[in-house]
Amino acid sequence: MLTLLVVDAANVVGSVPDGWWRDRRGAARRLRDAIDPLAAAGLPDLPGPLEVVLVVEGAARGVETIGSVRVEPAPHSGDDAIVALVAARRAESGEVVVVTADRGLRDRVHALGARTQGPRTLPYP
Repeated sequence: MLTLLVVDAANVVGSVPDGWWRDRRGAARRLRDAIDPLAAAGLPDLPGPLEVVLVVEGAARGVETIGSVRVEPAPHSGDDAIVALVAARRAESGEVVVVTADRGLRDRVHALGARTQGPRTLPYP
């Protein structure tokens, strides 16, 4: 089973003051495209191949899945959707890494056995 890399799109995009708030969907698409190669290549301390899931919420819903990045639109809270993904993978005994700087979310996924990394570990922007 591949390691699951879950990316908190709102948090990662929000960590870069590049005007993302004017086009949230476009910012999520740029992030999706930037992380697509990670499925094969992995990250410096997380070798590939990886299963990559980008969780989007709010105005970013509607971003399509491409290549190796599965886009999951959160029906409500992005954090709740990420926790649900982590819990589902935990039931399958697979490793999960969540990319976010949100301390509350980090605490929630750590309690489920996931590891976390900060947004700067990703090739964005």
